[in-house]
Amino acid sequence: MSLQCLMVLFMGLTIVVTMSGNLLVISSIAHFEQLHTSTNYLILSLAMCDFLLGAFVMPCSAVRSVTGCWYMGDFLCKLHTSTDIMLSTSSIFHLSFISVDRYFAVCDPLMYRTLINSAAVLIMLTISWLVPAMFAYGLIFSGLNVKGSEDFFEAHVHCFGGCPVFFSRASAVVASTFSFFIPGLIILSIYLKIYVVARHQARSIKDMTRKFQAEGENASRQRERKGAKTLAIVVGVFLICWAPFFLCNIIDPFIGYSIPPVLVDALVWFGYLNSAFNPVVYAFFYTWFRKALKIIIFGRSKRNTRQMQLYS
Repeated sequence: MSLQCLMVLFMGLTIVVTMSGNLLVISSIAHFEQLHTSTNYLILSLAMCDFLLGAFVMPCSAVRSVTGCWYMGDFLCKLHTSTDIMLSTSSIFHLSFISVDRYFAVCDPLMYRTLINSAAVLIMLTISWLVPAMFAYGLIFSGLNVKGSEDFFEAHVHCFGGCPVFFSRASAVVASTFSFFIPGLIILSIYLKIYVVARHQARSIKDMTRKFQAEGENASRQRERKGAKTLAIVVGVFLICWAPFFLCNIIDPFIGYSIPPVLVDALVWFGYLNSAFNPVVYAFFYTWFRKALKIIIFGRSKRNTRQMQLYS
């Protein structure tokens, strides 16, 4: 099997998984009224962002990656590049705010409903969409991404029929810091704090249950292991998918753009995988999603499926 066939197979599968997985999340939350909560609105918005990335950005990127050419002109090239940056950054912003939501739910449960109310969620969603859009479209359409390296870009990068994603030294540092390193630091710090608090809570429960039943210790240890495993997957998937690209993106301008474009393109697709994994990491772990998924796929004859006890 040729390399191009393998690329088409991998990219096609990534697009299908991204669109179908996130569409299931969207359908589940939209269909069941019990799932219309503040937390789930964040997950719903994340799924919509990842779905748009899979539906409109990845197919064009796949054609460019496989053929090595761009057939839609300079304007659509800029539109595609800025939309790519916007949706990828928006997805990462959503993950950051979901971590904030989980922090208050675990670390300050008594104040959770007061702090994470409809207004707070609306502000989070507005920031997650509007700020990345202003940043991405402003950066690309103003030409700030090539500012300071115009001569190199025109001589060695820009070509007819191509659609390269290029960053000067300054724009690479700003873009990578804004889109990944700051949100990534927030996610990592918050989940580490959540793990510490959850571990402390599990030990407190163990101390209480030890007085009443011998199996309390085993239950506490299982809860602690499950919490550690979940947090490790959440942080690990995000960092594994996006860290290689952003490290490459920020280093490349300082080493004379010596990293092969093929490697950069491969790392972009590795980052796209995060949007395919998000439904698994952030939704499949929830019992309500598994129940809703079964109802949607297999159907129920009862009229009150919208009111079924998904949280039981």
